Amino acid sequence: MLKALKAALKAWWRNDPFKESAAISYYAIFSLPGLLVVIIAVVGYFVGQDAINGQISAQITSTMGADTARQIQDITAKASESANSLWAAVLGVVTIALGATGVFAQFQQSLNTVWKVKADASESEILTMLKARILAFGLIMALAFVLIASLVVSSILAALGSWISGSFSDSLLIALEIANSLISLLVLSLSFALMFKYFPNTKVEWRQVWIGSVVTAVLFEMGKFCLGLYFGTAEPGSGYGAAGSIILILLWVSYSSMIILFGAEFTYAYSEIHGWNTSSDVGASRISIDFEPTDT
Repeated sequence: MLKALKAALKAWWRNDPFKESAAISYYAIFSLPGLLVVIIAVVGYFVGQDAINGQISAQITSTMGADTARQIQDITAKASESANSLWAAVLGVVTIALGATGVFAQFQQSLNTVWKVKADASESEILTMLKARILAFGLIMALAFVLIASLVVSSILAALGSWISGSFSDSLLIALEIANSLISLLVLSLSFALMFKYFPNTKVEWRQVWIGSVVTAVLFEMGKFCLGLYFGTAEPGSGYGAAGSIILILLWVSYSSMIILFGAEFTYAYSEIHGWNTSSDVGASRISIDFEPTDT
């Protein structure tokens, strides 16, 4: 584990995480409205739009503050407004879908760098882009259904907590809170596992991603807590006026992306150390960058 962490840190720094996270943040700003519209539409169909809106608002408020949460809600509402004609509606849906997949397509390029592969030059750029967007949209749908399951389980635990609070001791309530936190960690781990397995243009086995996805989920939760403290005390967006919320989103996505990319580097390093060699898919070629294990 320590050897993988050292190798991951070295590779993470070599691949310039600041440049990669900046690119992801740029795409995230333009993808955010479409991404939220798609997730709210899919998840809201099963659990109700009020429930998913409340969950998203609570998560954003806890990290970036109520003002940013309100501004994101306004952006999402405007993006999902009905169009005046059928063709405008169709164009709107296509635009939202393309926008929602932009940040995931950029993540795929970054993960290709981690796994030392690149798209085959013989394949047309348009075909490569379409494949990346379809894959990204598929992952969005998968994450939406993972989120549905998480919300259903969390709702059940909340209902149990309300019933238990009047009948049983506080220790059982604490156990339910721990269970809820573990479920959130499991959902994050599964999300990262899906990303690490399916995004790189190389064959990745499930055994290669589980440890790395759990480590990434733990680091992500720790980073989210630290970012919440930083945003709440330093208020880095306060000097930008009306653009402050956009700055906070850029900072949050940038820092979070660096954590996820480190988790991907750890996943790759752990896989290499254990001899779980990967091979490029059709439509991709291996980049000749030697893996340099770090001595313990």
